[in-house]
Amino acid sequence: MKKYFLLLALFVAGKGLAQTNANDIIGRWDLTVTMGERIVPSWLEVKLSGMKTLVGYFVAEGGSARPISHITFQNGKLHFSIPPQWDRLDKYMEFDGLLTEGQLKGTIEAPNGNMYAFVGEKAPLLKREKAPEWGKPIDLLAGNALKAWYASGNNSQWSVTGGVLTNAKSGANLITKEKFEDFKLHIEFRYPKGSNSGVYLRGRYEVQVEDNFGKEPSPTYFG
Repeated sequence: MKKYFLLLALFVAGKGLAQTNANDIIGRWDLTVTMGERIVPSWLEVKLSGMKTLVGYFVAEGGSARPISHITFQNGKLHFSIPPQWDRLDKYMEFDGLLTEGQLKGTIEAPNGNMYAFVGEKAPLLKREKAPEWGKPIDLLAGNALKAWYASGNNSQWSVTGGVLTNAKSGANLITKEKFEDFKLHIEFRYPKGSNSGVYLRGRYEVQVEDNFGKEPSPTYFG
């Protein structure tokens, strides 16, 4: 009597899960961060350095683009930490995200221990099919008034006199009521010695207005 043996082969196909690789996370990401009652924009760029090391830049709700020396990304999980910029504490900021179906979700732990949830989408390519058609100039200080603006808080110190927009002391920011896509912005400004202010484009990217005369050129200074 012949004996027959049945050999069973088990093939494991990754448990049916789609595999993620570095190409899925490389690029620029638009982040929306929930900070209590505020919803603020943020920004992340992931780049490949050499053969396998991921590095990048991160822009929080404030401050400039901060370099990231090392980003880990494995099984869809992303993590990096960066030292404080304007925080008075010495603790690093911790960033953790999970990439699923093209969306990045996770938490940001601030140096003070506060946790903030975020959602990220791949940033679109800002390419126009044709050159913009410019309209008539808009005077944002028409009639020596602030009708085209609203304040970000109740402690606004802004006023207009003789066509000059003046801020008496530190207080709320001014924001245009109208939103713009492509635009050309013309501003003439003057400031007291040693002062620091700025103009935010699209509500996030600041053109620094600071008395930096005589200092070495810096990517975070204006002119």
